[in-house]
Amino acid sequence: MPLTFDLPLEELRTYEGANPRPDDFDVFWDSGLAELRALDAQVEITPASFQVPFARCSDLYFTGVGGSRVHAQLLQPRSSDAPHPAVILFHGYSGHAGDWSEKLGFVAAGFTVAALDCRGQGGLSEDRGSVTGNTLRGHIIRGLDDAPEKMLFRQIFLDTAQLAGIIMDMPDVDATRVGATGGSQGGALTVACAALEPRIKRAAPVFPFLCDYRRTWQIDLAKDAYAELREYFRAFDPRHEHEDEVFTRLGYIDIQHLCPRIRAEILWAVGLMDTICPPSTQFACYNKITSQKSMALYPDYGHEHLRGHSDLVFEFMMAL
Repeated sequence: MPLTFDLPLEELRTYEGANPRPDDFDVFWDSGLAELRALDAQVEITPASFQVPFARCSDLYFTGVGGSRVHAQLLQPRSSDAPHPAVILFHGYSGHAGDWSEKLGFVAAGFTVAALDCRGQGGLSEDRGSVTGNTLRGHIIRGLDDAPEKMLFRQIFLDTAQLAGIIMDMPDVDATRVGATGGSQGGALTVACAALEPRIKRAAPVFPFLCDYRRTWQIDLAKDAYAELREYFRAFDPRHEHEDEVFTRLGYIDIQHLCPRIRAEILWAVGLMDTICPPSTQFACYNKITSQKSMALYPDYGHEHLRGHSDLVFEFMMAL
């Protein structure tokens, strides 16, 4: 195994993270879930333009926190109305739910599939949030200078739980057999979904984003996907006089602090040469999970397609 640019593997296995956890973290997320439960989701499902003989493909819209209409692709097997498993899919940063055809393997295997469009990114979901302060170059810092409840990823994390709940409530879905998966930002949203909707049975995050922000900054990798952190400090705190405050505020949307809530069985994937979402940030999360878990290590891979891993995830979900 080559030497990682990050901590040695034996240290990664015990690393607990550098980013602070706000004192009221649990209250913050319990309040968010209470807000979610009080919403009138106004779910709307309409046939999509893409259709195949063995699947019903639909556009699903719901009203999320803050009033935004959130979109997801919904694919349901035509051959079975009996309760069957479902999988929730989450996309990478700035992207969208993707092509319909790439989900058909799960549908052919008897799954309902829902793929979220993150609000304010490349898909059809709205972002109606108005915030005080900087919104330049990324969504991590959107709302950072406002009340923490205005942070965009707080809203997106809650969208993941809301979508999972909508799917679980469908009469043809077995709510005890629902999984979640995604890579990068989608990996982070997989973790958030499993933490905020504890009925998720299996979760397969792939090199998750949005974790241990301070560690990323400390090892000089606040660039690429995390470039907005560097830009924020350069523009608004050039001498880092408020560094502790900033990273503590970011702790509300740091998935490592959500990990103790997870009850799902976890299949986690990490590339040890990943300079976009560094291995140490991922281990900070993984090491806090107390449910059944396993990690697939890819020593020679960075933030890229992990050869063969999609098949592992498919097999993992087939056991639902």
